[in-house]
Amino acid sequence: MYNLPNILTISRIVVIPAIFLSVYITSTLWALIAAVLFIIASITDYFDGYLARSRGETSAFGRLLDPIADKLLVTSALVVLLAKPDMVVCKLSFIPVIVILCREILVSGLREFLREVNVGMPVTRLAKWKTGFQMTALSMMLLKGFWHWGEIGEVLLWIAGVLTFITGYQYFQKSLDYICETEKCAKMPTMPKITLPKIDAKTVKTKEEKPTKKTPVKTKTAKAKKPSSKKKVKK
Repeated sequence: MYNLPNILTISRIVVIPAIFLSVYITSTLWALIAAVLFIIASITDYFDGYLARSRGETSAFGRLLDPIADKLLVTSALVVLLAKPDMVVCKLSFIPVIVILCREILVSGLREFLREVNVGMPVTRLAKWKTGFQMTALSMMLLKGFWHWGEIGEVLLWIAGVLTFITGYQYFQKSLDYICETEKCAKMPTMPKITLPKIDAKTVKTKEEKPTKKTPVKTKTAKAKKPSSKKKVKK
């Protein structure tokens, strides 16, 4: 349980209070510390899975805690962006923030529902791209004020918001497909299979194949002459 991959996963939860304190501690140094901690925690999201697979240290505790730690880390960073002033240039950029928050809650509910019915919901390749854009965008936005390209993070946040909406819809559609399939099976029970006896096709002749018997037509024939029994008299 307390192996290196799980310790890295737990570390992502431990740094959340320090990141959230940047809302109340408005010093530049603390904002830089919060941004660096978030970047390091985001990098551990890749390494804990890689180390667990390469070292053969996968565990049920790690599979349970890893998605929870990711959602807590992302949610705390989004709350910091909403709470701190001047973190977002355009007010419309709050839209992808709300989309990401709603998606995290939606997927958590779907995973809990599908786990009860023993249906897996694996992470898709598009979801991994979404996570990459999301972590990069939040890192750049938390570093806003320390470098000149901080506004690029806001653009990446919109891309992450679009990918988040698409992946959330895909997971929701998968749940609906399962529900529809289950309800159809409940309303329309399967009919029992009917087995027919084997019949040799060579011995069966249909009516069409049966030859029609023609009744012979009696015709009048000339009677053959009986040979005369009289013997020729010799002269």
